[in-house]
Amino acid sequence: MTVEAYAFPGFDLDEVGSDGTSIFVRRAGRGPPVLLLHGFPETGLMWRAVAPVLAQDFAVTVADLPGYGRSGIPADGAGAKPMSKRALANALVRCMRDADHKLFAIVGHDRGARVAYRAALDHPGSISKAVVLDVVPTHDAWDLADARFALAFWPFSLLAQPAPLPERLVSAVPDAVVDNALAVWGTPAETFPAWLRAEYVEALRDPARVHAICEEYRAAASIDRDHDKADLQAGRRMRCPLLALWSDRGALSQWYRDVGGPLGLWRRWADDVRGQAIAGGHFFPEENPVETAALIRAFLLE
Repeated sequence: MTVEAYAFPGFDLDEVGSDGTSIFVRRAGRGPPVLLLHGFPETGLMWRAVAPVLAQDFAVTVADLPGYGRSGIPADGAGAKPMSKRALANALVRCMRDADHKLFAIVGHDRGARVAYRAALDHPGSISKAVVLDVVPTHDAWDLADARFALAFWPFSLLAQPAPLPERLVSAVPDAVVDNALAVWGTPAETFPAWLRAEYVEALRDPARVHAICEEYRAAASIDRDHDKADLQAGRRMRCPLLALWSDRGALSQWYRDVGGPLGLWRRWADDVRGQAIAGGHFFPEENPVETAALIRAFLLE
C-alpha cells in the first residue's frame, strides 16, 4: 500500500495540469466543493484526519501546493514571481475550475492560508468562504515583526535570503529542518508518525523543490507584501465570510493584543470575520483534528 492510499483511503489521486505546472490532488466526497491547502514543511498529508470528516458533507480536494510535495515545480527564471501567492492562487483556482468547481470554499494552514486569502482577494467570484489557520496576513506579519518574530519563525527570514544560501542549508540537513519545524512550534512529537516525517524529509531532498520553496518565502518577503499593501491602500477586501483559527499555545494567542489580536488584524481585510483559538500547537489540524474538523464543518455549512 502506498503512503497516499494509507493516509487517504477511498480518495481518488490525480495529477492535473494548471498554469504551466502540475498539481497533485486527492479527491473524495459529494456536496459543495472545498479545497484544503497545507503549509511548510508539510504536504497535503497534513489533512489525513480532517479531510475524511469533511468528505461526509463536501466534495473535498486536498492539494499539494505547486513546488511542494508531489506537485510540479513552476518554471524558474522569473525569480520569486512564479511562487508568489497570487501565482499559486491562480493555479489552484484554475485547477478547481477545470474540475467544474466554479465556486468553492478554501481552507489553508500556514503557507496554504496565505494562498487561501490571496485567492479570496483576487478571485471573489470563485471563493464562497475562506478559512485561515494559524496565520495573520503577510503584510501585517512583516509590518509588526519584532525580535520575537525573527526568533520564533526563522523560515520567514532565513528562507527569504538570496540563493543559494538557504537552498544549500536546507538541502544539507532536511531532517534537521523538518525536526525543528515540527518540534518547536508547540505540537507534541508523537503527532507525527515516523512514516509521515520520512515523507516530509524526502520532499526536501530534491534541490529543485527546495529552491521553489525558498522562492515562495522570497515572494512572501517582497511580491506578496507589495500585493497586500496595494490591496490595503485601495481598500480591497474579501467579500466572502472568513474563519480564522489559531493555536491556543502559539504566538498568535499572545502577540498582537494591542491591535485586537488575530481577529482585529483580519477585520482590516474582510467584513464578515469570526474565529477563535483552538487547543493545540501550530500543527493543531493534526494534533486536534476532531475539533478542527468540527469548527470548519460548522462554518462551511452555515
